[in-house]
Amino acid sequence: MDDIEPTIRSRELGDGMRAVMKRADLTGKQTAELLAWSATLLSRILAGKRHASALQVSAFLAVCRVTGTERDQLIELCHEQHTPGWWQQHGSRLPEQLVTLMDHESKAVTISDFQAMIVPGILQTGDYARAVISRIATMPADEIDGRVAARLGRQNLFSREHPARFTFYLHEFALRLSVGDPAVMLEQLDHLLRMSQRPYLTLRVVPAAFGAHAGSAGSFMLMEFADFKPVAYLENETSCLFLEQAEEIAAYRSVLRALARAALSEEESRELIARLATELAADREDQDARAHTEQHCLAHEQL
Repeated sequence: MDDIEPTIRSRELGDGMRAVMKRADLTGKQTAELLAWSATLLSRILAGKRHASALQVSAFLAVCRVTGTERDQLIELCHEQHTPGWWQQHGSRLPEQLVTLMDHESKAVTISDFQAMIVPGILQTGDYARAVISRIATMPADEIDGRVAARLGRQNLFSREHPARFTFYLHEFALRLSVGDPAVMLEQLDHLLRMSQRPYLTLRVVPAAFGAHAGSAGSFMLMEFADFKPVAYLENETSCLFLEQAEEIAAYRSVLRALARAALSEEESRELIARLATELAADREDQDARAHTEQHCLAHEQL
Protein backbone atom coordinates (compact mmCIF):
# COMPACT_ATOMS: atom_id res chain seq x y z
CA MET A 1 0.00 0.00 0.00
CA ASP A 2 1.31 3.43 -0.97
CA ASP A 3 1.82 6.18 1.57
CA ILE A 4 -0.94 8.75 2.00
CA GLU A 5 -0.78 12.48 2.54
CA PRO A 6 -0.72 12.93 6.34
CA THR A 7 -3.57 14.86 7.95
CA ILE A 8 -3.38 16.77 11.22
CA ARG A 9 -5.28 13.96 12.93
CA SER A 10 -3.12 11.16 11.53
CA ARG A 11 0.03 12.97 12.65
CA GLU A 12 -1.49 13.59 16.07
CA LEU A 13 -2.39 9.91 16.34
CA GLY A 14 1.14 8.92 15.38
CA ASP A 15 2.64 11.29 17.94
CA GLY A 16 0.35 9.90 20.63
CA MET A 17 1.28 6.32 19.76
CA ARG A 18 4.96 7.17 19.78
CA ALA A 19 4.62 8.75 23.23
CA VAL A 20 2.92 5.72 24.81
CA MET A 21 5.44 3.38 23.18
CA LYS A 22 8.28 5.37 24.70
CA ARG A 23 6.56 5.35 28.07
CA ALA A 24 6.25 1.57 27.84
CA ASP A 25 10.04 1.47 27.27
CA LEU A 26 9.62 -0.22 23.90
CA THR A 27 11.53 0.47 20.71
CA GLY A 28 9.84 0.54 17.33
CA LYS A 29 11.50 -2.75 16.43
CA GLN A 30 10.36 -4.45 19.64
CA THR A 31 6.80 -3.17 19.24
CA ALA A 32 6.60 -4.30 15.63
CA GLU A 33 7.83 -7.78 16.61
CA LEU A 34 5.25 -8.07 19.41
CA LEU A 35 2.50 -7.11 16.96
CA ALA A 36 3.88 -9.24 14.12
CA TRP A 37 4.04 -6.10 11.96
CA SER A 38 6.81 -4.99 9.70
CA ALA A 39 8.98 -2.20 11.09
CA THR A 40 8.14 -0.20 7.95
CA LEU A 41 4.39 -0.40 8.59
CA LEU A 42 4.77 0.82 12.17
CA SER A 43 7.08 3.62 11.07
CA ARG A 44 4.58 4.81 8.46
CA ILE A 45 1.69 4.76 10.96
CA LEU A 46 3.70 6.73 13.51
CA ALA A 47 4.55 9.31 10.82
CA GLY A 48 0.87 9.66 9.88
CA LYS A 49 1.63 8.38 6.39
CA ARG A 50 -0.39 5.17 6.70
CA HIS A 51 -3.89 5.00 8.15
CA ALA A 52 -4.18 2.39 10.90
CA SER A 53 -7.42 0.50 11.52
CA ALA A 54 -9.14 0.66 14.90
CA LEU A 55 -8.16 -2.98 15.40
CA GLN A 56 -4.49 -2.21 14.71
CA VAL A 57 -4.50 0.74 17.10
CA SER A 58 -6.26 -1.31 19.76
CA ALA A 59 -3.60 -4.02 19.46
CA PHE A 60 -0.84 -1.44 19.64
CA LEU A 61 -2.32 0.13 22.77
CA ALA A 62 -2.72 -3.28 24.39
CA VAL A 63 0.97 -4.05 23.81
CA CYS A 64 1.87 -0.66 25.30
CA ARG A 65 -0.50 -1.26 28.24
CA VAL A 66 -2.63 1.84 27.61
CA THR A 67 -6.13 1.89 29.11
CA GLY A 68 -8.81 4.30 30.23
CA THR A 69 -9.31 7.82 28.91
CA GLU A 70 -6.00 7.94 27.03
CA ARG A 71 -6.92 4.80 25.10
CA ASP A 72 -10.36 6.20 24.26
CA GLN A 73 -8.84 9.45 22.98
CA LEU A 74 -6.38 7.66 20.69
CA ILE A 75 -9.08 5.34 19.37
CA GLU A 76 -11.24 8.39 18.63
CA LEU A 77 -8.33 9.95 16.74
CA CYS A 78 -8.01 6.73 14.79
CA HIS A 79 -11.64 6.95 13.68
CA GLU A 80 -11.15 10.58 12.60
CA GLN A 81 -7.73 10.33 10.96
CA HIS A 82 -9.14 10.43 7.43
CA THR A 83 -10.81 13.79 8.07
CA PRO A 84 -8.82 16.91 7.15
CA GLY A 85 -8.83 19.91 9.46
CA TRP A 86 -9.36 19.88 13.20
CA TRP A 87 -11.62 21.88 15.48
CA GLN A 88 -10.69 21.59 19.15
CA GLN A 89 -12.68 23.11 21.98
CA HIS A 90 -10.83 23.66 25.21
CA GLY A 91 -12.98 25.96 27.34
CA SER A 92 -11.05 27.95 29.91
CA ARG A 93 -8.56 25.24 30.87
CA LEU A 94 -4.98 25.16 29.59
CA PRO A 95 -5.70 24.12 25.98
CA GLU A 96 -4.58 20.73 24.77
CA GLN A 97 -4.41 22.27 21.31
CA LEU A 98 -1.31 24.15 22.44
CA VAL A 99 0.65 20.89 22.24
CA THR A 100 -0.57 20.40 18.67
CA LEU A 101 0.27 23.99 17.76
CA MET A 102 3.77 23.82 19.24
CA ASP A 103 4.42 20.53 17.48
CA HIS A 104 3.44 22.05 14.14
CA GLU A 105 5.46 25.18 14.78
CA SER A 106 8.53 23.07 15.55
CA LYS A 107 8.20 21.25 12.21
CA ALA A 108 7.35 24.24 10.03
CA VAL A 109 9.85 25.68 7.57
CA THR A 110 7.88 28.92 7.14
CA ILE A 111 5.41 30.58 9.49
CA SER A 112 3.30 33.57 8.45
CA ASP A 113 1.28 35.30 11.16
CA PHE A 114 -1.21 38.17 11.01
CA GLN A 115 -2.46 39.84 14.19
CA ALA A 116 -5.07 42.55 14.14
CA MET A 117 -5.28 43.68 17.77
CA ILE A 118 -2.34 42.39 19.83
CA VAL A 119 1.31 41.49 19.32
CA PRO A 120 1.70 37.87 18.11
CA GLY A 121 2.03 35.48 21.05
CA ILE A 122 5.43 34.22 19.97
CA LEU A 123 6.77 37.81 19.98
CA GLN A 124 5.34 38.85 23.34
CA THR A 125 7.43 39.72 26.36
CA GLY A 126 6.59 38.04 29.65
CA ASP A 127 4.91 41.11 31.18
CA TYR A 128 2.93 41.83 28.01
CA ALA A 129 1.77 38.19 27.81
CA ARG A 130 0.71 38.25 31.46
CA ALA A 131 -1.20 41.49 30.94
CA VAL A 132 -3.05 40.04 27.92
CA ILE A 133 -3.80 36.64 29.45
CA SER A 134 -4.95 38.02 32.79
CA ARG A 135 -7.62 40.08 30.98
CA ILE A 136 -9.28 37.00 29.44
CA ALA A 137 -12.71 36.95 31.07
CA THR A 138 -12.87 33.18 31.48
CA MET A 139 -9.30 32.75 32.72
CA PRO A 140 -9.06 31.28 36.26
CA ALA A 141 -6.38 33.12 38.25
CA ASP A 142 -4.55 29.88 39.07
CA GLU A 143 -3.99 29.16 35.36
CA ILE A 144 -2.38 32.45 34.36
CA ASP A 145 1.19 31.41 35.23
CA GLY A 146 0.85 28.22 33.18
CA ARG A 147 -0.52 30.06 30.17
CA VAL A 148 2.26 32.66 30.30
CA ALA A 149 4.95 29.98 30.63
CA ALA A 150 3.49 28.05 27.69
CA ARG A 151 3.40 31.17 25.51
CA LEU A 152 6.98 32.09 26.31
CA GLY A 153 8.06 28.47 25.77
CA ARG A 154 7.03 28.75 22.13
CA GLN A 155 9.85 31.26 21.65
CA ASN A 156 12.36 28.42 21.82
CA LEU A 157 11.76 28.22 18.07
CA PHE A 158 13.97 31.27 17.67
CA SER A 159 16.96 29.59 19.34
CA ARG A 160 17.08 26.54 17.07
CA GLU A 161 20.19 25.99 14.99
CA HIS A 162 18.14 26.36 11.80
CA PRO A 163 15.00 28.37 12.67
CA ALA A 164 12.02 28.56 10.38
CA ARG A 165 11.45 31.61 8.21
CA PHE A 166 8.97 33.90 10.00
CA THR A 167 6.83 36.65 8.50
CA PHE A 168 4.71 38.73 10.85
CA TYR A 169 2.08 41.25 9.81
CA LEU A 170 0.82 43.47 12.64
CA HIS A 171 -1.87 46.05 12.31
CA GLU A 172 -0.89 49.45 13.68
CA PHE A 173 -3.72 49.09 16.21
CA ALA A 174 -1.80 46.19 17.80
CA LEU A 175 1.10 48.56 18.46
CA ARG A 176 -1.05 51.38 19.80
CA LEU A 177 -3.38 49.30 21.99
CA SER A 178 -2.37 49.89 25.60
CA VAL A 179 -1.54 46.57 27.28
CA GLY A 180 -0.35 46.80 30.87
CA ASP A 181 1.29 50.02 32.02
CA PRO A 182 3.53 52.23 29.83
CA ALA A 183 6.65 50.39 31.00
CA VAL A 184 5.19 47.09 29.70
CA MET A 185 4.36 48.63 26.33
CA LEU A 186 7.75 50.30 26.02
CA GLU A 187 9.54 47.02 26.74
CA GLN A 188 7.32 45.26 24.18
CA LEU A 189 8.01 47.81 21.45
CA ASP A 190 11.76 47.63 22.13
CA HIS A 191 11.56 43.83 21.93
CA LEU A 192 9.84 44.03 18.54
CA LEU A 193 12.60 46.28 17.25
CA ARG A 194 15.28 43.85 18.40
CA MET A 195 13.49 40.84 16.91
CA SER A 196 12.94 42.64 13.59
CA GLN A 197 16.72 42.69 13.09
CA ARG A 198 17.00 38.91 13.01
CA PRO A 199 17.81 37.59 9.51
CA TYR A 200 15.14 34.87 9.50
CA LEU A 201 12.33 37.18 10.65
CA THR A 202 10.30 39.72 8.69
CA LEU A 203 8.13 42.16 10.63
CA ARG A 204 5.80 44.52 8.76
CA VAL A 205 3.07 46.84 9.98
CA VAL A 206 -0.27 47.40 8.26
CA PRO A 207 -0.86 51.16 8.77
CA ALA A 208 -4.18 52.37 10.13
CA ALA A 209 -4.30 54.92 7.31
CA PHE A 210 -4.70 52.09 4.80
CA GLY A 211 -8.25 51.53 6.06
CA ALA A 212 -10.10 48.26 5.50
CA HIS A 213 -7.73 45.48 4.48
CA ALA A 214 -7.65 41.81 3.50
CA GLY A 215 -7.07 40.65 7.07
CA SER A 216 -10.15 42.39 8.46
CA ALA A 217 -11.86 39.03 9.03
CA GLY A 218 -9.42 38.23 11.83
CA SER A 219 -6.03 36.99 12.93
CA PHE A 220 -4.50 33.72 11.70
CA MET A 221 -1.28 31.79 11.24
CA LEU A 222 -0.20 29.82 8.17
CA MET A 223 2.46 27.13 8.64
CA GLU A 224 4.20 25.37 5.75
CA PHE A 225 6.26 22.18 5.99
CA ALA A 226 8.83 20.23 4.05
CA ASP A 227 7.11 16.85 4.43
CA PHE A 228 3.36 17.52 4.50
CA LYS A 229 0.80 20.02 3.36
CA PRO A 230 0.30 23.48 4.93
CA VAL A 231 -1.89 24.15 7.94
CA ALA A 232 -3.75 27.34 8.84
CA TYR A 233 -4.42 27.99 12.52
CA LEU A 234 -7.13 30.20 14.03
CA GLU A 235 -8.21 30.58 17.62
CA ASN A 236 -10.68 32.36 19.84
CA GLU A 237 -11.34 32.40 23.56
CA THR A 238 -12.74 28.87 23.87
CA SER A 239 -11.65 26.99 20.77
CA CYS A 240 -9.17 26.73 17.94
CA LEU A 241 -9.30 25.57 14.37
CA PHE A 242 -6.68 23.80 12.25
CA LEU A 243 -7.39 23.98 8.50
CA GLU A 244 -5.67 22.03 5.74
CA GLN A 245 -8.04 21.82 2.76
CA ALA A 246 -6.41 23.12 -0.42
CA GLU A 247 -9.03 25.82 -1.01
CA GLU A 248 -8.72 27.04 2.59
CA ILE A 249 -4.95 27.29 2.35
CA ALA A 250 -5.25 29.10 -0.99
CA ALA A 251 -7.58 31.65 0.61
CA TYR A 252 -5.13 32.45 3.40
CA ARG A 253 -2.24 32.69 0.97
CA SER A 254 -4.29 35.20 -0.96
CA VAL A 255 -4.85 37.21 2.23
CA LEU A 256 -1.11 37.20 2.94
CA ARG A 257 -0.33 38.47 -0.56
CA ALA A 258 -2.82 41.30 -0.08
CA LEU A 259 -1.34 42.14 3.34
CA ALA A 260 2.11 42.28 1.76
CA ARG A 261 0.82 44.92 -0.64
CA ALA A 262 -0.84 46.91 2.14
CA ALA A 263 1.92 46.77 4.75
CA LEU A 264 4.78 49.17 5.24
CA SER A 265 8.25 47.96 4.27
CA GLU A 266 10.43 46.40 6.96
CA GLU A 267 12.41 49.61 7.39
CA GLU A 268 9.28 51.78 7.46
CA SER A 269 7.77 49.40 10.00
CA ARG A 270 10.82 49.70 12.25
CA GLU A 271 10.66 53.48 11.97
CA LEU A 272 7.00 53.46 13.02
CA ILE A 273 7.66 51.17 16.00
CA ALA A 274 10.63 53.32 17.05
CA ARG A 275 8.54 56.49 16.76
CA LEU A 276 5.77 54.99 18.90
CA ALA A 277 8.35 53.89 21.49
CA THR A 278 9.83 57.40 21.57
CA GLU A 279 6.39 58.98 21.99
CA LEU A 280 5.52 56.52 24.74
CA ALA A 281 8.78 57.20 26.57
CA ALA A 282 8.17 60.98 26.35
CA ASP A 283 4.61 60.59 27.64
CA ARG A 284 5.91 58.48 30.50
CA GLU A 285 8.47 61.15 31.44
CA ASP A 286 5.74 63.82 31.38
CA GLN A 287 3.53 61.71 33.63
CA ASP A 288 6.39 61.12 36.06
CA ALA A 289 7.18 64.86 36.09
CA ARG A 290 3.54 65.78 36.78
CA ALA A 291 3.33 63.19 39.53
CA HIS A 292 6.51 64.55 41.10
CA THR A 293 5.17 68.13 40.93
CA GLU A 294 1.86 67.10 42.51
CA GLN A 295 3.67 65.31 45.33
CA HIS A 296 5.89 68.37 45.91
CA CYS A 297 2.85 70.69 46.04
CA LEU A 298 1.04 68.36 48.42
CA ALA A 299 4.05 68.22 50.71
CA HIS A 300 4.32 72.04 50.62
CA GLU A 301 0.63 72.44 51.53
CA GLN A 302 1.02 70.08 54.47
CA LEU A 303 3.84 72.25 55.79
